[in-house]
Amino acid sequence: MIFESFEAPGLSQYSYIVGDAGTIAVIDPKRDIDTYLQFADRKGLRIAYVLETHIHADFASGARELAAASGAELCLSSYDKGETYVYRFEHRALKDGDELPLGAYSLRVLHTPGHTPEHISLLLVEPGRSAEPLAMFSGDFLFIGSVGRPDLLGEDEKLKLAGALHNSIGLLKNLPDGMLLYPGHGAGSLCGAGMAQRQESTLGYERQTNPFLQIEDKDAFVKQVLGSVPEFPDYYRRMKQVNSAGPEILNGIPGAKHLPLREFQAVAKEKDAVLVDLRRQEAFGGAHIPGSLNVGLAPNLSSWAAWVLPYDRPILLIGDAQTNLEEARRALIRVGLDSILGSLRGGIGAWLESGSKQAHIPQISVQELREVLNSPQSAVVLDVRSPGEWKSGHVEGAMHIPGGELPKRLNDLPAEKPVYIICGSGYRSSIASSILERAGRRHVTNVNGGMTAWNNQKYPVAKG
Repeated sequence: MIFESFEAPGLSQYSYIVGDAGTIAVIDPKRDIDTYLQFADRKGLRIAYVLETHIHADFASGARELAAASGAELCLSSYDKGETYVYRFEHRALKDGDELPLGAYSLRVLHTPGHTPEHISLLLVEPGRSAEPLAMFSGDFLFIGSVGRPDLLGEDEKLKLAGALHNSIGLLKNLPDGMLLYPGHGAGSLCGAGMAQRQESTLGYERQTNPFLQIEDKDAFVKQVLGSVPEFPDYYRRMKQVNSAGPEILNGIPGAKHLPLREFQAVAKEKDAVLVDLRRQEAFGGAHIPGSLNVGLAPNLSSWAAWVLPYDRPILLIGDAQTNLEEARRALIRVGLDSILGSLRGGIGAWLESGSKQAHIPQISVQELREVLNSPQSAVVLDVRSPGEWKSGHVEGAMHIPGGELPKRLNDLPAEKPVYIICGSGYRSSIASSILERAGRRHVTNVNGGMTAWNNQKYPVAKG
C-alpha cells in the first residue's frame, strides 16, 4: 500500500495520498499542488482520483487544479444540492456507499454531515480480505480528541448541523476499534476545539478519550459542542465562497518577479497594492515602508494574512536577505490571496538606501510597560489575543479586541491616547500595530515578548 501525509504549516491542515499498484488518490489537497505532482513523478505513480471531504472554510482547495493538472477524476460530495454552498464546477458526485478502486484496496464513501451538510468521510477497505475498514479519512467530521465545529453556516443552521453531527457519530458504532483515524486538521486549527497534538489515532482510542464520543444524549451533545466552538474568523465565509465556485487555476505560484525599486514604487501606486512586510516585529519596528503591514513570515502567516489582508487588492512583498519569499507566496495562496504582483528587489535595504521615506514603531519590554502603567500618563493597553487567552489572564485595565477583528473595530479605540499593544509574544501585536499606524493612528507602541514575558516576570494579571 502507498500512503503519505502532508501538513500545511500554520493551518494545521492535513492532506493524504493513498493507493496501491501504482495508482493513488489525493484527499483534501492544499493549493500549491506541485507537492503532489512531484511526489507522484518521483514514485512513478498515477493520480487516479482527487477527493474532498467537504467545502472547506479555512483554506483554498487545490482539488480542482490538481485534477486538471494530473488528468485525475475529481470526486466530490453529492450532498451539497440545495444547501447554502454548492460545488459550481464539473466533478463526479459521490454518494453514500460508493467505492473507488485502488489496486487491492478501495475508498468507500460515508456521508457524515454536521461540520457541513455535504461532508463525507472516506473509509479505506481491502475487499479481498475483509469488509471491515482499515482506516478512515475523516476530514473535519472527527478529529483526534474533538469533532468539527457545526456553526460555519451561521445561527440559523448551527442547531440542525450540531444534531446532524451527533447522528454522524452514531454511525461509528458499526466500525471497528482498530480502524486508524486520519483527520483533516490537528491542534492549532480553529475548525474544532481541544484537538490533541497527535496526527493519527484509532477509533477505539477515541471512544475511550474523545469527550464528544461519550455524550449519548443529543441535547447534551448539542449544548456541549456549541458551547466549545473557538472564535470565528471572518475569512471563513470568504473561503467557503471561493471553494464553492472553485479557486482560480494558477498554473504555478504567482509573484515570483523581483521588482527594482522604481518599478516597485510605480506598481504599488498604479495598482493600489497592499505592501506586506514579512520581517520579524523588531526589524519592522526599527524601519519600514510607510503604510506597509507587518505579517511576519512564520508558520501562522497563512491564517493571519487571511484575517487582516483585503482580498480585493493586489499584494507586494517586502523582506530582507533572510526572507524565504517562495514560502511566503505559498502561504498566501493557501488562503486564496492569489494577486501577488512580486517583491522588492534587494528587500528593505534597497528602500532605505534610496533615501525614501521610512516609518518606525517603538518596541518596548514588559518592564517598560509596567513603568508606563505606574506613571500618571494616560494610556491604553490593547490586548489582541483570542478570547480564551484573554480570559486566562490579562493586564488589569487592558482593552480587548482580537487581532482578526481589529480592522473593522478601529473606532472602538479611544482617540489620541497612546496605545500599547500586547499579544502572546509580539507577533500579533506587531500586525495590530501596523494596522493602526496604516490607519493614521499616532503614538502606537508594540510590546515585545507579550504576555509570555509579562507572566515570566510574575506581574499581576486579571482573569475572566
